[in-house]
Amino acid sequence: MQAQVWTREHPQEAAQLLSKSGANHYTPHAAGILQSILAPSPADEARYLADRAVQHGDWPEKRIDFQPYLYPAFTEELVRRLKTTQVEGNAQFITALDPGFVARDLVDDRFVKKSIAAVGGMKTFGLPDSYARSESIVV
Repeated sequence: MQAQVWTREHPQEAAQLLSKSGANHYTPHAAGILQSILAPSPADEARYLADRAVQHGDWPEKRIDFQPYLYPAFTEELVRRLKTTQVEGNAQFITALDPGFVARDLVDDRFVKKSIAAVGGMKTFGLPDSYARSESIVV
């Protein structure tokens, strides 16, 4: 969590550290490319909306960002969507899955919640101070 907070507060430095020219060569990307992703200019944000790379301008989220918490609602919606997704092989087990059970069974969030609290809570990441949300998907 501390690294996520630092990266959000220092996107330019993070881009350099993560780039191929950074000391550890974490990614194969140039620092400038990572800077445009981690700290997009207002013109880039407007372009993302114009070309529909971002479809919900009223949601204050970056196109690429670090999220501290995997919301159960997302996992539930993912399972719902899997039920209507064409997959190779025998996928009949998917139809029997209960999305709520899957979210509770797969994710043990006790540890991440403690880590989030240690850095000041969800508000530190610009998020509502809640571990619940509803998903809105427009196709």
